[in-house]
Amino acid sequence: MTTPAPTPVTALATEGNVAGRLSFVDRYLALWILAAMAAGLGLGRLVPGLGGALAEVTVTGVSLPIALGLLVMMYPVLAKVRYDRLGTVTRDRRLLVPSLLLNWVVGPALMFALAWLFLPDLPAYRTGLIIVGLARCIAMVIIWNDLACGHREAAAVLVALNSVFQVIAFAALGWFYLSVLPGWLGLPRTDLDVSTWQIARSVLIFLGIPLAAGYLTRRIGERTKGRTWYESRLLPRIGPFALYGLLFTILLLFALQGDAITSSPLDVARIAVPLLVYFAVMWAGSMSLARVIGLDYPRATTLAFTAAGNNFELAIAVAIATFGASSGQALAGVVGPLIEVPALIALVHVALRTRRHFTVQEAPTYA
Repeated sequence: MTTPAPTPVTALATEGNVAGRLSFVDRYLALWILAAMAAGLGLGRLVPGLGGALAEVTVTGVSLPIALGLLVMMYPVLAKVRYDRLGTVTRDRRLLVPSLLLNWVVGPALMFALAWLFLPDLPAYRTGLIIVGLARCIAMVIIWNDLACGHREAAAVLVALNSVFQVIAFAALGWFYLSVLPGWLGLPRTDLDVSTWQIARSVLIFLGIPLAAGYLTRRIGERTKGRTWYESRLLPRIGPFALYGLLFTILLLFALQGDAITSSPLDVARIAVPLLVYFAVMWAGSMSLARVIGLDYPRATTLAFTAAGNNFELAIAVAIATFGASSGQALAGVVGPLIEVPALIALVHVALRTRRHFTVQEAPTYA
């Protein structure tokens, strides 16, 4: 996670070359993630009341320890972003238009279809999955994009766009997919009571705080010490905290629902299947679309991961606030990141192996 931003040369490097430049901790990230998942499940199962204790103090419906882990995870990556390049990204319609369509048209519709296809007899889990599909990425996707050598500046812009659309469109889309569309199709309907402020508050906390911290760190660091010092001395020092925050968050997420997951493995498996299909279809479809429209590897990767990832923090918060912490909707929201983490870390490796099929980074676009 401390590797430099992709260049025309590194964009065509092999996965083995990338792995060779990583630290020992980064190189075996999948192993540490699996260990954190196992430790969280063990703690949730063996320590009575741990899940309840974690859920007692919340921020927008999310456990405060988990919220802190997410903030620590996102800050170092956002501190790596070169904010003076964002203007060129916002003018790249070949990236922005497909991203908006994938995130706000294709993604929610696909999750709605998969939820009804795989969970027609489990309305609580089905509703939870539909809510997950409506909550677009703003957090962990930044980590996956960075690991896959995607474009950091493009990821920052796409995440910011998703945040704005989330505040504007989430409640309306929830009403459409849970009430209006099922009514048109003759299916049971569900009401979703969520306020715009609740969504905006989640976005401000989970994106606004680390984004402001990352921007100020770069601005102050470059102004006082220069860009060379900032990127060669400071970033390597704070970079590992993204991994520590990720592992801490994963451990707590699994501990929070460890007892429910181990007590109801069949329910978890039924929730997991449509999620796995969703991640695979969204990611592969986005990468294929990116190649067809001629995006280079860094932007294609960013497009794919931002389309496949979801804002589980918001989905969990909405499910808990609307249906209760012990509801099936909340369990579906919590299972989401438990499936997303191993699925997207696997897709990071797939992405690295596909780089030879893409063009080199286009210098005129992100010079």
